[in-house]
Amino acid sequence: MTINNSLKNVRIEFHILQSFPVTCLNRDDVGAPKTAMVGGVQRARVSSQAWKRPVRIAMHEFGAKLGIRTKHVGSIITQACVNLDANEEQAKACGELIASYLSKDTLLFFTESEAVAFAEYAKELGFDEKKLKEKDVHKVSKKALNPAIDGIDIALFGRMVAQAAELNVEAAASFSHAISTHKATNEVEFFTALDDRATEPGSAHMGSLEFNSATYYRYVSLDLGQLCQTLAGHNLPDAVENFTKALFVAVPAARQTTQSGASPWEFAKVLVRKGQGLQIPFETAIKSKDGGFIQPSIEAMTAYLAKQEKLHGSLFGKLAEYTYGQDESFSIDTLITALRTHTDGCVVEGKADA
Repeated sequence: MTINNSLKNVRIEFHILQSFPVTCLNRDDVGAPKTAMVGGVQRARVSSQAWKRPVRIAMHEFGAKLGIRTKHVGSIITQACVNLDANEEQAKACGELIASYLSKDTLLFFTESEAVAFAEYAKELGFDEKKLKEKDVHKVSKKALNPAIDGIDIALFGRMVAQAAELNVEAAASFSHAISTHKATNEVEFFTALDDRATEPGSAHMGSLEFNSATYYRYVSLDLGQLCQTLAGHNLPDAVENFTKALFVAVPAARQTTQSGASPWEFAKVLVRKGQGLQIPFETAIKSKDGGFIQPSIEAMTAYLAKQEKLHGSLFGKLAEYTYGQDESFSIDTLITALRTHTDGCVVEGKADA
């Protein structure tokens, strides 16, 4: 099988503006909304990992077959061995040993296909853990991993296997920490709770929670060339569609029942480019205009990108540009249809090797 990958160094860049009212989308170690100093002023911040997981979970809701990210690798392989008729003792011994060859008390990203392949390898050796070899386990994993089938999130977000560098997968998606485009200050909500069976007047409980409100700039880059390579050329248009849908709907889950953050994208510039990634720093804090931050943030974003396109010249490498949020006829479905067309440079030729 040959992969004709003309998408090398081609990326889709999402420049997203999204406003949230009273929320605590991402908490620090004391339960306060995360912040960062940018341009000499405090900004609201949502860490990249706080948005990655909701995106990953949303992809599953849109039909993607995801990998498994867990410390309990041994128990999953054990069950796979039981499914292949190993007794409980054999299955546990093989499962725990194989897991130890992959990770030691750390989260591992792997797939159901790998778990089944490990069990089949153990069965070939009569489920005798003394015959299991670390190098062979790594070979089985490398051969069995097929992100296009049951691990699209591994292709997107990557994986690191400290004990077997050859099993590492380079991430195709890059997320920045979302920051407010303007100065933001955390505030405190004081609250009380009443006892339905109270025997004396007054509240039964008092407490406080911190929150903020902000217009966030989010930068997400999807390396089409890397994704094509990791997926071995398979299902790339569907992967781009699934990822974009998830990116559109996913919101961090912190305090959603008490400080719901259900705000959609307000505006987005989506570029398909070759060359170096380009993130907008918003180093100068935006000032409120016409009662809010979104319009001046849009103006600053579009002006910055236009300026950088001129300054970069031929190195800007723009292949296409799409604007979401201004023309009501240009929906998220329209954007996805357009982005799918940019995957044509990933072609599988011939048949898979036997």
